[in-house]
Amino acid sequence: MQWTRDDRPRRITLISTGGTIASRWQGTGYAADASGDDVLATSALPEGVAVEVVDLFNVNSSRMTSARQLTLLRAVHAALADPGVDGVVVTHGTDTLEESAFFLDLHHSDPRPVVFTGAQRPLGTGDGDGPGNVYDALQVAASVRDLGVLVVFDGRVHAARGTVKTQTLAADAFADPSESGLGKVGFGSVHIRRSPDRPTPLPLPTATVEELPRVDVVMHHSDGDPLFLNAAVAAGGRGIVLVGTGAGNATPEIASAVGAAVAQGTLVALSTRVPAGPIAELYTGGGAVDLVAAGAVPAGTLRAGQTRMAVLAALLADVSAERRPALLHALLNGPARPEPALTASGSRFSGAS
Repeated sequence: MQWTRDDRPRRITLISTGGTIASRWQGTGYAADASGDDVLATSALPEGVAVEVVDLFNVNSSRMTSARQLTLLRAVHAALADPGVDGVVVTHGTDTLEESAFFLDLHHSDPRPVVFTGAQRPLGTGDGDGPGNVYDALQVAASVRDLGVLVVFDGRVHAARGTVKTQTLAADAFADPSESGLGKVGFGSVHIRRSPDRPTPLPLPTATVEELPRVDVVMHHSDGDPLFLNAAVAAGGRGIVLVGTGAGNATPEIASAVGAAVAQGTLVALSTRVPAGPIAELYTGGGAVDLVAAGAVPAGTLRAGQTRMAVLAALLADVSAERRPALLHALLNGPARPEPALTASGSRFSGAS
């Protein structure tokens, strides 16, 4: 579908959180220190768009925390409490943009868009990509509805769900390795090819930042053992993301440790270190068959960072402990999809361990 703005003026709230788009040279490297007004001043504004800036915080996004993400979620909800606001743009560092955007998407029920953008090159550089990304994000925020939280970068429009940083330095930094993008923006119009699949949004969490649960990520590798998973539980982790190999595999010892963690109330999700494709229950011997049987919730096509945000959201939701695994499954996998067709051998999937 082709999206073009009508002539009605649009009010967009821009929430600035730092990142490369707000970073300047500090003598030994770049760090975020520019205000939202400084960032906005580098960009032209789409015609008929008025922008109100909120400086929420100013950090490199590698310093993002769950507390800051909860603060950002509440700031976006506060901005949208004004019925005169047509959309929200969040400028954010690219390192953890995928996590913040997905966390907000899990709690976003408003038809008005929330659009994340940032930059790969610092503020004020001659070839900076920030100004163009801000312009495009404002254009999208002023144009679309009912698409949830979006990521707009390098002329492309992505759904928050599944979109990850795929390039450390290149301008086209974001993609969903397992799904096509939503659309493109340019020349004064926004073209959307499809609507994103999203689970039913959650209510705004009531927890204070002091009450935020610990959620850890543990990666399996050739010599992986249960040491770090057990350490996460011992440290008080209420949630763990196990990043398996292949389609979600580990060892019998790790499967036993997952079972012990789940038995004492820890919420465990299973993702993979492979860039694209779903978790699939194919292998025993500590593979996804055993891990899911032990209580790990498969993450579908979501990778570790976004899987962690889904675990956090499930732990913050006002549901009983017994219902949390089912809620987490819905958050991770979105709306139900048809099962893959069976092969001649009766297997739903063919692959290698």
